[in-house]
Order: sequence, then structure tokens, then C-alpha cells
Amino acid sequence: MSEQPLLFFDSGIGGLTILREVRLFVSEYQFIYVADDSGFPYGIWEEEMLRCRILKIFTYLLELYNPALCVIACNTASTLMIEDLRREFPNIRFVGTVPAIKLAAEQTKSGVISVLATPGTVKRAYTHELINSFAGQCYVQLVGSEKLAGFAENYLRGYPINHEELRHEILPCFIKKNGKLTDIIVLACTHYPFLINLFREQALWPVDWIDPAKAIAKHIRSLLPIKIQNKNMKKYTDFILFTSQNISPSTENLLQKFHLKIMKGVDFKS
Repeated sequence: MSEQPLLFFDSGIGGLTILREVRLFVSEYQFIYVADDSGFPYGIWEEEMLRCRILKIFTYLLELYNPALCVIACNTASTLMIEDLRREFPNIRFVGTVPAIKLAAEQTKSGVISVLATPGTVKRAYTHELINSFAGQCYVQLVGSEKLAGFAENYLRGYPINHEELRHEILPCFIKKNGKLTDIIVLACTHYPFLINLFREQALWPVDWIDPAKAIAKHIRSLLPIKIQNKNMKKYTDFILFTSQNISPSTENLLQKFHLKIMKGVDFKS
């Protein structure tokens, strides 16, 4: 490969919310998306086991693709080990995806915000450091859902979603504190923006939903040199890899919509 690609990584296909935004700002690089679906969902993993798993995968991926930049398109992985990855691979640039707590604290009018995440992201020290650093003046409700990432995966593949169960998962985000209501909910899992219309339908009252994907995409653009594109320049094919290599017809149909070609035969077990 003559040019270094951009590498996107998530436990599943939620990180496509980041990839689709980056495409709006970055067109001159090849995109390679890696879904560790055999480890999905990350939110329920024990921390040290997950850390070892991701380090092993990245040791393999970085040798294989030598990317210009890696996007950890997963809050659970980013809050666990973005700094570990930077220390372990100092010559590679990593961009993480972490809860947009600072932005929520700046925008809230009521001072009551909720962070809708996975159980893993909710318990991370990194998440609590963000709250202490940027939202000390706010009441922050942390809500960890074990089900919503799976709902998003199924929804994207065209399977029906139980709206009552989805409503049950988001209800704890809507609280009243000292006479004031939640007015902002941070979507702290890259899967969740795919469910935004369902969230709005099931909300107890109108709130602002913060999806940091566009801000992350702009940051990635700022880190990359802008290449002058020749109209005769060959257009790269963007690929997606699954660690399980178990790809259903519904997944294949979905990925066509994202213009991603499935790359098979990459052995993550070696």
C-alpha cells in the first residue's frame, strides 16, 4: 500500500457514526475499519482482560497496516486505554472517543446533565476525571446500559427493536434535581447516535442530545496534512474487517450503504 490508511476501531459497527462524519472532512485517505465483534460488547468486560485483548489486536493491526492515524471509535475502549495505546505505540497517532462532558457542562441551562454510556464507560476513572475537571458545577447522572449497543447493532441490520425495553434503558437519564430537569444527554457510546430518533420518541421531555462525532471528525482533519487531489488520482477502496469473520447477509447489505468492502482472510487468532 503506497499510502498510509486511516484505521478505525470499535467493538462492533457503532464506530461507523464516526467514520461517516470523518468522510465529510477527509477524502484523500483510504479508510480501514476493524470491528472486534467476537469481543462485543466491550461494556461488560473486566478491565484488565479487555486491555490485554485490545493491545494484542493493535500489535497485529499496526504491523499489518502502518496507519497514518488510528481512531478509537469506542468510548469504552478509549476511556480504558487510550493513554496505554499512546505509550505502547509512541510513533502512531491515536484519536479517542470520550464522553462529551465538557461540552455538555458548557451548554446546559439547568445544570442537570446525563451521560448515557455502557457500564464500562460509567465506571472508568477517566470518565469521573472528566466530570471533576469540567462539570463540577453540574449534577451529572451516569447511566450505563448493557442493552443499547446491541439494540443499535440489530436496528442497523433491519431487525425490530422493542420500544418498551429501549424506553426502560433511557428513563434513568430523565431526572429532576432541586426543581430542575435534565436538559442535556451525552451519547457516550458511538452506537447510540444510530438510535437517536427512537430516543427522541421515547424521551420524557425534550432534551439536547450531544453526539461528538462531528467535533471528532474536525479534530482528525486538523491532524492530517491536506493532500492536493488530482482528479486522475486512483480512488481508494475502503475496507472493513470483523474479528469473528462471521458476516451475515444483513451485515453485508448494511455495509454496502457505507461503501465498505468486507476484507476476509485476516487471522486475528495468530
